[in-house]
Amino acid sequence: MKVTSPEHIETRNESVREFILIGLTSSPRLQSFLSGVFPLVYAIALAGNLLLILAICTCRKLHTPMYFLLINLSLVNVVTITVTVPKMLQTLFTHQKTISFYGCIAQMFLILWSLVTELLILTFMAFDRYAAICHPLRYKMIMRKGVCVGIAMGVWITGLVNSVLQTGVMLQVSFCNSNIINHFFCDFPPLLKLSCSGTSLNEAMVFMADVLFAFCSCGFTVMSYCFILRSIFRIRSTEGKKKAFSTCSSHLIVVSFYFSTIIYTYTRPTSAYSLGKDKWVSLLYVVVTPLVNPMIYSLRNKDVKDTLKTIFGGGWLL
Repeated sequence: MKVTSPEHIETRNESVREFILIGLTSSPRLQSFLSGVFPLVYAIALAGNLLLILAICTCRKLHTPMYFLLINLSLVNVVTITVTVPKMLQTLFTHQKTISFYGCIAQMFLILWSLVTELLILTFMAFDRYAAICHPLRYKMIMRKGVCVGIAMGVWITGLVNSVLQTGVMLQVSFCNSNIINHFFCDFPPLLKLSCSGTSLNEAMVFMADVLFAFCSCGFTVMSYCFILRSIFRIRSTEGKKKAFSTCSSHLIVVSFYFSTIIYTYTRPTSAYSLGKDKWVSLLYVVVTPLVNPMIYSLRNKDVKDTLKTIFGGGWLL
């Protein structure tokens, strides 16, 4: 009887020590263009979100539930773009496309955490607008300080628990055929594509998460806006309708953009993924959304713009 020594026993995923990230494109010309654009995009997104947080924290007029949730949204955006773009820039500048196995898992963990957290924050922002427009007299009671803090803690913890579960199941998958990821970061779908073991449990858990977070959040948001629109149409004055619409339009733009890309990416079976196209779609929610969110919420708000002018004028940034 042949005895196998411990050093020759191969455990799950032991054959894969690192992954190779293909990136967005293999075209040298397009890579040169991206290496010039993405540092600027990252700097603007980071500065925009941090300045928005600073403006909300320093202006008393902005100490409202909506802007408290907006601080959390900006923090999520900072996490999302920081987890993905610096690694992509390293690949573009140094042409070092490798990422360690556990570095890849950590990146996927943080992305899943931030995506679910952002979905929930956007949903509660819709509820905040519903409470403000449909129940203005009870708004301060509904969205009191304790409730807002509970919401913020709840969405971060819920996103964390989901990420722990999804990542834990992913660690049980075997990767032995290939270590080349056709993506610019370690996302869930391309990793499942590389599996040489069964992924039915992973896909079932992703489906449950999609139903619970993406579809339920989207349905709750749509329902909130149906009640909001009904209340707005009951307002008699044109000025009142414009004011009500202006408080919702920014959030509605962000929600429509974000939910559509997330649902498109994560609600299909693994066999239906087209990674060459899907990685460009994922660029929308991991790079474009963190870039445009602070612009949408700040440029359309007079108080935020006035606060930012005060910050710049007072020389705080220096």
